[in-house]
Parts: sequence; structure tokens; C-alpha cells
Amino acid sequence: MKAVRAKQDKASMTFINVVSIAVPLVVAILLGIRQKIDLGAWTKVLPHVIGAINTITSILLIYGLFLIKQKQIERHKKVMSMAFGLGGVFLVCYVLYHLTNPSTSFGGEGIVRYFYYFILISHILLSLVVLPLVLRAYFFAWVEEYELHRKLTRFAFPIWLYVSITGVIAYLMIKPYYV
Repeated sequence: MKAVRAKQDKASMTFINVVSIAVPLVVAILLGIRQKIDLGAWTKVLPHVIGAINTITSILLIYGLFLIKQKQIERHKKVMSMAFGLGGVFLVCYVLYHLTNPSTSFGGEGIVRYFYYFILISHILLSLVVLPLVLRAYFFAWVEEYELHRKLTRFAFPIWLYVSITGVIAYLMIKPYYV
């Protein structure tokens, strides 16, 4: 029985590694594509949807932390699963937007421009780091490896929260420049 579990865990970790590499590659390719696909004007609202998703995710992450501190494990699982699911919805919206629309340039000047790019670059870099951490943490919770889950979330949670919050900040700062 242990051998079967170990084989399943190894397959799951391989899948997580593949996803952790494939997602950033797909996003990088999409950002590099100059010829965009026309799926209609509705895709112009996707940045606002993405901003809302990041806002809700940030709230859910903070609420999930509160719940686990209160030892409300089942509610914590549900809330964190909602945050995890929103990550998937975010990714679909992000890919759709960048597949169909050119990137928007930030028009701010002076110190605000440096602040925006600091937020944006740290957001992007840490989103690359947090993806495999969150996937692993969620997997460990799913298979009830709670000690591994706890150890990993010490790193994954603050990074995920930072990425979610900086996503909201970057969105609010670039929002005036969307066409």
C-alpha cells in the first residue's frame, strides 16, 4: 500500500513540476505574440475581472488564515479551496486577455512610475515562485500530509498574499490607461 502511495505522490509531484514550468512558459509566449485573436469586445473587461479576482483572493487568504488560527479546519479548507479555484479562473482570464489584447503601457511619471514597476516586477517574479509552492501546499493538504502542508505554507502563504495584493495594486495603478 505504501509503494502505491509513494508512486502516486511521485506522479503528483511530477505533474506539479510540469505545471509550474508550463504555465510561465505559456504566459511568456502569449505576451510575445504580436498578432492577437479577435474574440470580441468583451475581452476588454477581463483586466477588471482579474482585478476583482485578485481582490477576492486576497480577502479569502486573510480569512483562511483567521480560520486556521481559530482551529476551524473544515471552513479553512473550503475558503482556501475557493482561493485556489480563483487562481485557476485568474489564469484562464489572464491567458484570454493576453491572447486577445495588446499589453497596456503604464502612463504614470516620476516616483509613481518607479513604484509601479517595483510592484509589477516583484509581483511577476514572486508569482513564478509561488505557483509550485501553492500547488504543493494544496496537494499536501489534499492527501492529509498536514505537517508538510504546515511547513510549506509558512513560505507559500505570505508570498501568495503578497502576489494577490500587489496584483490589486498594479491593477489600480494601470486601470486609468486601459483603452
